[in-house]
Amino acid sequence: MKAHKAHSAEDMCQAGTDLYARALREGRVCCEDAAGIPCLIDFGLLHPNIEDMRWLEPVAPAVALHRLLRNVEDHIADERRRGVRLAEAFEPLMRIDGRPTAAAQASPITVLSGKPRINSAISEAMADATLELLAIQPNTGRSSEAEATSLERDRALLDRGARIRTLYPHTMRHSMSIIARYEELTGDIEVRTLDEVTDRLIVIDRRVAFIPAARDRSLALEVRQPALIDYFFVTFDRLWRLATPMYPEAVQPPTVNGITPRQRAIAALLIEGHTDTAIAERLGMNVRTVRVHIAKLAATLGSESRAQLGYLIGRSGILEAERRQER
Repeated sequence: MKAHKAHSAEDMCQAGTDLYARALREGRVCCEDAAGIPCLIDFGLLHPNIEDMRWLEPVAPAVALHRLLRNVEDHIADERRRGVRLAEAFEPLMRIDGRPTAAAQASPITVLSGKPRINSAISEAMADATLELLAIQPNTGRSSEAEATSLERDRALLDRGARIRTLYPHTMRHSMSIIARYEELTGDIEVRTLDEVTDRLIVIDRRVAFIPAARDRSLALEVRQPALIDYFFVTFDRLWRLATPMYPEAVQPPTVNGITPRQRAIAALLIEGHTDTAIAERLGMNVRTVRVHIAKLAATLGSESRAQLGYLIGRSGILEAERRQER
């Protein structure tokens, strides 16, 4: 097979056109068949089957065409001819009879493949938002380009009068980059932190949500199912009520009996039997920092071994004191 050459959507390669037409007729194609034709996934013409990742399903030509045409709006003066050519390219495909493809309206759950496609879908959803953005961010490991794109999306959303609520783990409380990020924005913004947060979650206007579908974030789910959206919203709201304010006005979590909030979080996981590595992963810390805090806990409580430390944590009442403060 010849190497696939990069091209724009209006200049569809013959291999891509043929495979997409086959997918429309048959209802799906094997992932292996599309391995050498990345344009079909890049342009949103095929997406993974959520129940069986070995297969790719076609997006209805009308839906795919509408999405591609929306991108044209950003460069309308230079891209009018592109819209015409796209319509001409899809017109014969839309006459193909075969198994029903995805409905013209958005699917309740759509698999998004590749970070460019995921970011594009988030941008599309935020472009129509007017109410609020709720986000859980386990870390800030984004490229400078992705961060710049995210900042512009947030700024445009705030300019439309919407609000932004974001949850981070406590380990991000002293991140100057996060504080500087929000100081660049103007509007209804609030940031809080927790010992532990869930994996990444974005809920926009309580009508669409995005969650990861792979640990490396190469896959994501775009969710528009109302019951799931309500579940995500309630989960976020409950975590939000338990969280500690960070921005615009930071509130410092209290120290109990000489034990800091971070040490209490580590203590709670220690008595559950978690390893240092597992604790570091759950709290968004490195293992070395976790071990430093464990050593400080041991010194404060007078422990000489890890087994004894667990016993002393339970006897000290520091975890019960924290629960009483939360109530």
